[in-house]
Amino acid sequence: MTATTTLWRPTGPEELALVEASGWRAWPPRLPDQPIFYPVMNEDYAVRIARDWNVPASGVGYVTRFEVETDFLARYPVQQAGGRTILELWVPAEELAEFNEHIVGLIEVVREFRP
Repeated sequence: MTATTTLWRPTGPEELALVEASGWRAWPPRLPDQPIFYPVMNEDYAVRIARDWNVPASGVGYVTRFEVETDFLARYPVQQAGGRTILELWVPAEELAEFNEHIVGLIEVVREFRP
């Protein structure tokens, strides 16, 4: 059995609709002004982004959880994007299709925030 790592992604309604359209199996391509796809390493950080950024920006914020093959993730060093627990992976936009191929199972919504 392949070892997996749990990742989290805070998202708004537009991105979530595209994930749903994929059958909950893939993240959509980045927009031209989004050179990096950044899943986060813990639920608490994802909650803060969904609640504090996505809700004011789009009226709702979601926290998603998904599994990715651990061996594949080794190519992306963990980035500390602020405090000790603000940890992300930085996946270049041009590698997102390959990243999606290494998702194991479905992307699931585990939290929802509204004003």
